[in-house]
Amino acid sequence: MEKLDLKDKKILYELDYDSRQSNSKIGKKVGLHKNVVTYRIKRLLDRQIIRNFYTIIDSFKLGYNCFRFYLVFRHITPEKREEITNYFVNNKYSWWVGLFEGNYDLAVLIWVKELNDFHIFWEETLKKYHHYFQNQIFCNYIQLTQYRNSFLLEEYDKIHREKYALTAGGKKVNIDETDFKILKLLSKDSRIPTLDIAKNLNISVDTVNNKIKKLIKMEVIQGFRVDIDFLKLGYQFFKVNINLNDYNERGKIINYIRNNPHLVMVDKSIGYYDLELDFWITDLDNFHKIMDDLTQSFPLSIKNYTYVHNAKLYKLLYIPEE
Repeated sequence: MEKLDLKDKKILYELDYDSRQSNSKIGKKVGLHKNVVTYRIKRLLDRQIIRNFYTIIDSFKLGYNCFRFYLVFRHITPEKREEITNYFVNNKYSWWVGLFEGNYDLAVLIWVKELNDFHIFWEETLKKYHHYFQNQIFCNYIQLTQYRNSFLLEEYDKIHREKYALTAGGKKVNIDETDFKILKLLSKDSRIPTLDIAKNLNISVDTVNNKIKKLIKMEVIQGFRVDIDFLKLGYQFFKVNINLNDYNERGKIINYIRNNPHLVMVDKSIGYYDLELDFWITDLDNFHKIMDDLTQSFPLSIKNYTYVHNAKLYKLLYIPEE
């Protein structure tokens, strides 16, 4: 397990808040010279604690629908599991791919504009790998609310825990081809210099800045974050799927648990569980303490829950690659 000092944790916390802010600005917040911040970020990258920097893009606003499926494997070798995982990672529609331990083995989220696109994609998938799927669970993914990784610090901003929200069914926005190209570049590296974007697309720096500001104002760009390998820091990922006795209590449960610094996301989908909560927690005992507290606080509201854990992330890209 990798050890971090308080300054490194504060740098990660600030990068999680806005990974596109300058090292000079981060330095003023954490009490370090910008050159020291630059050195520490490079060291975190070299140690692969930071995997990359990414942009949260609300592709719902661009007219996309999101589908999610979970797969349970059978008759599978490690080599075939890797082949299937790479198949989904390399698919132009997928934006999140991860392996789990628990009730399912692989989770995939995809963006498509038309239902027929998903149908064609899944037909091709079944022709290749149907033999290895014991179970397939599908749902229409309609909302995710993300929270800051507050557990990085003992003292954190309790007021502004909720940071990003993507919701289906809202007003669509129109963007041009250059906007889309900028989003693609930012999606893979949120810290890419504006000058590099301008050179890549053969446009002016002012045009890039104006377009990024416009995309933020339209809430297509939700924020700039850092992808941290929390497994290296001794944390385990837990995804909790909850069935409710009273769906009207869903909001109350979220308001109660949202202040827990280990909660990083609340998901909502059609055709799956009533409430989905994602946590980064140090161990199974602490996870059970959190869930015991939640179920005891809402004994008549929560019917039951299941969970998966130890996610291994293979792809994170908030915009289709088409």
